[in-house]
Amino acid sequence: MTEKGYLKFNCNWIKASPLGEETIHEINTGRDKFFELGLIGVYPNGIGYGNISIRLSLNNFLISGTSTGHLSNLTNKHYTQVVAYNFANNTVTCKGPIKASSESLTHAAIYETDYETNAVIHVHNFKLWKRLLNNIPTSSPNVEYGTPEMAIEIHRLFKETNLKDKKILAMGGHEEGIVAFGRNIDEAGKLLLDIVL
Repeated sequence: MTEKGYLKFNCNWIKASPLGEETIHEINTGRDKFFELGLIGVYPNGIGYGNISIRLSLNNFLISGTSTGHLSNLTNKHYTQVVAYNFANNTVTCKGPIKASSESLTHAAIYETDYETNAVIHVHNFKLWKRLLNNIPTSSPNVEYGTPEMAIEIHRLFKETNLKDKKILAMGGHEEGIVAFGRNIDEAGKLLLDIVL
């Protein structure tokens, strides 16, 4: 339930000024909603969970920074752009005021596989995860979060299951982990809210 939250990829961090508040408005409004519902947050031991991203261009996306799950409100200083990634080399290059989330490779795999997707939300909820596990597209229990293997697993799920239509998956090897995606934050969020509420 409370796996150690840290980066499992090699992070090439280009420190840069944050993007303007108008750029983060949509993503931050969505993030606020999921924090209030406890789907993004922090465990009693201080380990944060959950992250959110939006596509900025073809292979460039804005994502919440690592170790921000515990914060009730984020500002533009808590988001960074993923500007490059390489699954084979297990690397992520991000540009901004903070390092990218530990789930950046998972988000990248979804954006790379489904060009219609413009938003990805990763949340935690044990009861919901148990209910969805193996009833929706589910990643292998042997694959850890935030790894190149998870990115490969995302590609497999798109090929072998109805993930493109469902737009939601359970992470078999990441207890509580659920990922939803859509054309925008509202669409991805609605998939989760329809199940939770």
